[in-house]
Formats: sequence, structure tokens, C-alpha cells
Amino acid sequence: MSEQATARAPVQAPPITHDFPVVAATAQHFPVVAANCASPITICHFSTAHLELKSRTFHRQFLPLAAFGFNVRYVSPAGWTGPQNGINFIPLARGKNRLRRMIAYPSLLRHLRAQKADICHFQDPELLPLAFALKLIYGQRVIYDAYEDFPSVAASHRRIPRFLRPLASKFVAVAEWCAAHCFDGVMTADPFTMRRFAEGGRSRKLVFHNFPNLQFFPLPRPNRSATFDFVYRGGISERAGAYLLLDALRMLADQGRSANLLLLGYFDCAADHLALLNRIQSFGLESRVTVKGKLPHEEMANALATCRIGISPLQDTPKFRLNLPVKVFEYWACGMPVIASDLPPIRPYFRGVWAGLLFPAGDAVALSRAMAWMLDHPEQAALMGRRGRAAVDARLNNENEVRRLREFCQRIVAAD
Repeated sequence: MSEQATARAPVQAPPITHDFPVVAATAQHFPVVAANCASPITICHFSTAHLELKSRTFHRQFLPLAAFGFNVRYVSPAGWTGPQNGINFIPLARGKNRLRRMIAYPSLLRHLRAQKADICHFQDPELLPLAFALKLIYGQRVIYDAYEDFPSVAASHRRIPRFLRPLASKFVAVAEWCAAHCFDGVMTADPFTMRRFAEGGRSRKLVFHNFPNLQFFPLPRPNRSATFDFVYRGGISERAGAYLLLDALRMLADQGRSANLLLLGYFDCAADHLALLNRIQSFGLESRVTVKGKLPHEEMANALATCRIGISPLQDTPKFRLNLPVKVFEYWACGMPVIASDLPPIRPYFRGVWAGLLFPAGDAVALSRAMAWMLDHPEQAALMGRRGRAAVDARLNNENEVRRLREFCQRIVAAD
């Protein structure tokens, strides 16, 4: 590192913005076919923590269910109100912290009871006490969607004091064990997380993969010109491999390669944002790295279309040894080859597809070599991208997942 680079003053974090064109989405993408569902099921999703529409629940699960003819209610503080896109939105006040959200549980309970839903569906572990009340006091059918390995999340959560994290992790694990024995259904986003629930209790189980909904990922335009050589999308943090990726990019720069990188996503806090910008500056990579904010799901395909190669540099942590990286399948849906950490959840999807390269997790030298190979072999890289899109079209997409979710809900309702 040069003296000039180390002497530079720390930069101030600018507001994170994005300027990709918005894809008109939702209603026109999902023509309602209520005739397919003679006696429609009413399903109510509820959340207190998420101030935006989550891509898993809204774009991958409930828009398709509404199109199939389900009566979908969406109770959340996301700011949407009334019937839109086949879904009836019931707004909640935005709680500033977990305590205030918990104080509002009685009001939320009244909202949920008023929906007269056949099934209530939720994801947030903090809502487990309320969901137990719904089930045990009111006899409501309940599905818990454990889309993350939440005990692992609690074990490393920065807002939980370090000495309390093991206890918090154990508490979440016990609560989820009770959920598997109490609720009507339990869902996960990958088979590794499901292992904790598979043999537990009477609840029905479903692995609902976060494969792309192709309504939001149309076929890539042929011969498109790319602005960026590489892209990473997701949480931008050291544990997710952002610093590792910068290390690899610096190695390419030291070799005289003029590769550039787009980082799309969110930071845990403003301090992490500043730390990353300072690292970019200290490496002399300001002209090679562009940092954009978290995008609405409707804009993701257009943003990724400006890039050639997708990267998933996740570190070898307990969480990432269980959870599938959604970004890999979205890269493939956009026709991009993928470079990914060689971790157990994603490894089987690379076998036989030949749509990218795996490297040992945490190895910046190996990552830089994989990036260099992609740059040096553009035709082979493009072929990998086409293979990835073909795999998404054939089986790694949302259509079969939604069919299984419909049948899952129907079996739960029919069980009474």
C-alpha cells in the first residue's frame, strides 16, 4: 500500500441512491385465475419488523398465490393500504423498536382476528409469542416461515450483547422447537435449515426455495453491453465477503487489470458503510468500485443486466453453511456466470451445470484467480451464463415452488 493511499483522510459516506430504470411490475404480471380455486383459501401474512415488501413473501409467495385465486391479506407497516395487485393490504403503525412493537401486540391480534383467515403466516421470530396465542387460545391455523437459521443469526447478532448471544440462540432454538410441535406448518428456504424441524412435532413441513420468479427476471437481452465487470448484491459486510472481494479486486489492479465492481445492497449500520468506503479509498479503488443502495425487487433484473459476472464471496460461518445464497440464482436468471464460495448449500447446484466457478471460502487469492479467469475467457464465461439461465428456466425458478406452496396450504386447511 502506498504512502499516498494511507495518508488520505477518511471519506464521509454519501447517501446511498440508485438510478436504475424501474420495471413496471405486479398486476399485469399475474392475471388472476380464480376459477382454479373454487373455494378460495384466505391466507393472512403478518409482520411488524419489515418496513418494505419482502421479496420472499410478496414477490415469490403471495403475488403468485393471489393470481391463483387465494384471498391474500398482508398486514404490515410497509405503507401499503387497501386492495392492490390482488392483495388486500392492512397497514400497521411503524414501531420504532422491538419493545414498542411488542406493546402493540394486542392491537395486532385484533387486526388478525378481524381477517377471519383460514391460515395466518409469519416470518419474524419476535412474533412467535403472538403466534402461539393465535394457535393455542383462538385455534387459528398458523404457518411459521423460518427462512433463515435464526438461532445462528441470534448467535452473531451485533445488537445482542456478546455474553447474551449463546443464551439468545438457545432461546430461539427452543421456541422454534415448540413451533414445530404446535403450529400447523413450518417452512424454510433450504433443506439444511429444515433438518432442525424435520422430525419435530405434528406440523407439516415445506422447503420453499428462494428461486427467482421469472415474472421479474425476463430473458436477458442478447448482446447487451455491460457497464460493470463484476457485481455483488446483498448485505454488504465483512462476514458476507465484501472485504474479501475488495482484496481480490486490488490483486487484479496490482496485475494491471482494469476490472470494475458494482456493490448493490445494504449495510448493518452507517459505521460499516464508512469503513467500507475508507477501505476502498485506502486500496486506491475509488474509480473501480461503485456502491449503490438496496433496490426494490422490481429493479433488480435491470440493475444486474448492467454487469457481466456475479460474485457470491460468503465467508464460512454457521449461517452460510446452512442458507442458500439467493444472489446466485438471480445472477443465473440474468444470464451471468457466477463465482461463489465453495460452501455446502450451494455446491450441489454447480455440479453438472457448468455455470460458474467455486473457490475456497475466505481465500482472496483463489477468488482473484477465478475473477481473472473469467476476464481472460469471455466466450467461456458467456457460455456459463447461458447455461445458468437455462438451468433457471428448466428447474431453478419459482413456478414449482408456488405449486408446492399451494398444495401445502390446501392440505393444512383440509386436515381439519
